[in-house]
Amino acid sequence: MDVSESSALALSAALAAGEVRAVEVMQATLAHIDGVNGAVNAIVSLRDTDDLLAEAKAADGTARKGWLHGIPIAIKDLANAKGLPTSMGSPLFAGQIAAKDEIMVARLRAAGALIIGKTNTPEFGLGSHTFNPVHGATRNPYDLEKSAGGSSGGAAVALATGMLTVADGSDMMGSLRNPAGWNNVYGMRPSWGTVPSEPEGDIFLHQLATCGPMARTPRDLAALLDTMTGADPRQPHGVSPADSLAQIDTPPDRQRIAWLGDWDGAMPFEGGILTLSEAALAQMQNMGHMVSSLPAPFDAERMWESWITLRSWAMAGNMGTLYQDADKCGFLKAAAQWEIERGLAMDAMTVHHASVARSDWFRTTTQLFEDNDVLVLPSAQVWPFDVDKVHPTEIAGVQMDTYHRWMQVVIPAGLLGLPVVNVPIGFGDNGLPAGLQLIGPRGSDARLLQLAQEWHGATEWPQRYPPKP
Repeated sequence: MDVSESSALALSAALAAGEVRAVEVMQATLAHIDGVNGAVNAIVSLRDTDDLLAEAKAADGTARKGWLHGIPIAIKDLANAKGLPTSMGSPLFAGQIAAKDEIMVARLRAAGALIIGKTNTPEFGLGSHTFNPVHGATRNPYDLEKSAGGSSGGAAVALATGMLTVADGSDMMGSLRNPAGWNNVYGMRPSWGTVPSEPEGDIFLHQLATCGPMARTPRDLAALLDTMTGADPRQPHGVSPADSLAQIDTPPDRQRIAWLGDWDGAMPFEGGILTLSEAALAQMQNMGHMVSSLPAPFDAERMWESWITLRSWAMAGNMGTLYQDADKCGFLKAAAQWEIERGLAMDAMTVHHASVARSDWFRTTTQLFEDNDVLVLPSAQVWPFDVDKVHPTEIAGVQMDTYHRWMQVVIPAGLLGLPVVNVPIGFGDNGLPAGLQLIGPRGSDARLLQLAQEWHGATEWPQRYPPKP
């Protein structure tokens, strides 16, 4: 079988049946990485070939641990995998070797995954464009002069090019959605709390970021999600998830899909994105679902202020000690310094008012989901931009006032920890891919995956239009 084109579940079945050996899968994977990665720079810190082949050979000689047994995976370079570097894209941590696996990584390894290296990410995951001073930039395989998105850009490109069959990612501000859309693959931000983070530091207040799966098919997405999820007793907000894979092939009932478009003009978009999105929605309607346009349900600027306040507050809590260390502060990228400075300057009532706005938006969505099953927005407001650009400074003539304003479209879901699946929807006239966010209420992860699987059966965008070598 061609490992670079196989789904993860098909590869798992072949390994279980003895049709292929783990060592053969590893050999094919490393050969493909050797031929492809140099152009895109998606996988970094690749481990020694002999060591990886020895691990694969050992996997062939032991009982299967789980569905990932013998399947190579690379971990996003924000998460710790024992024995591998965790640079987070920062010179401050370049060469730092992880002493243990994070929870999510340990779960993948327990299911039999063979961890081969890391996937590239922006410095500290900030900014939806994967470049950093440690490993350089990751390039979009559909146009090597364009950005791969981020912060899970390395993971998305590794999937699109067939170097990995599934990948982990993380998402605070679209990092599982924007790069998936820009690389013609699937990415899922699960309901907050279903995939636990590390039980370190504050475990009560900051509920903006989560880990999640990426794949070339929704079935693989569901399988990886099921492996990642499960409450951790050391943390207070854990959620017991549904068994997504067992349900995914059940066609969803007729879904009431609400299109939010450009939020009544509050969010600018580059030309062609809304048109491509609306064409995809028309196809969903032809599949039997009910699609309607929804007026802007909440004040976009109030939501934005809530988001940037809570995000900067979280950044200051997580990284403030680095900023306050005179020997380290100068190594932080400008975006990180800006976030931390804002967070450190906030008083308690500023944070309180931001949380009230978030609460009001949540109450609004509970009403929206009484009449709608899925809310839909594009996965990005711009097409992949030049890889040498730091970030877009304007969209359709509208100036961007922060380094991340161009990704405002992802915050309606991210602010509330709602589940979102990015589905690929085709290509613009520029030959570049785009995606849609399918957003549901908390706990609707399995139903969103059913809809994504139905969409995949009708379109198969990743399989029909892979990037050219």
